[in-house]
Amino acid sequence: MTTSSAPSGDAGPLVVLAAMPEEAAALLARLTGPQPVPVPLAGATAESGHLSGTQTVVVTTGIGIAAATAAATWAILEHRPRAVVAAGSCGGLAADVEVGTLIVGDSFTWSLADATAFGYAPGQVPGGPERHRADPSWVERAERAARNADTAGAGHGVRRGLMLSGDAFVTASIAGPMRERFPGALSADMETTACARTAEALGTPFVAMRAVSDLCGPAAGQQFHLEIDLVAEISARAVAELAGGL
Repeated sequence: MTTSSAPSGDAGPLVVLAAMPEEAAALLARLTGPQPVPVPLAGATAESGHLSGTQTVVVTTGIGIAAATAAATWAILEHRPRAVVAAGSCGGLAADVEVGTLIVGDSFTWSLADATAFGYAPGQVPGGPERHRADPSWVERAERAARNADTAGAGHGVRRGLMLSGDAFVTASIAGPMRERFPGALSADMETTACARTAEALGTPFVAMRAVSDLCGPAAGQQFHLEIDLVAEISARAVAELAGGL
């Protein structure tokens, strides 16, 4: 394994991270010339191939902050990617987000972190930034690709903004207080902020493109759930559109 830091360059592959096999499946189905890549981490897998003509490594990380951090660290140090993309599903947190909406993350924080007693912002870990930020140029690329894919596909919509992550499934009882603490947050999941923080630490551009599978406390009359294979397809379609533009 490469042990030096891994600043990205345009010659490197695209690394796409998905937590679950069900989320990675739609990406793997799009790879041409797929080859398995050995991963020295229990519970993580990877395949390399071409996604829309771009060399891409799809990594299935496992669920949660620790699994995502370990897999993202390995993927960046081993493959020295041009960028890292978090793909798959998320929970819809904003009141006006619908199932199937593709969320392009431009900032990220920890949903359960609370050091406000010491003067830190909600979600901020002591010693860390208030928000982890995606690379602006990659956010623009990702949003453009997502809107192109949305127009060509089922038309579920695209939103761009703050994503939260933490090791808790966001039920309706958790969602209310979370919305009060993070009024601008669009979504919640268990991995994205960990991936963003890892990419930032290793000097690699990062962006997230995850589709909403469940609403965290839906309003009356709202559809609140979409099957994971349909959500994975929405995310994969957007990521493939991004890869095709590189």
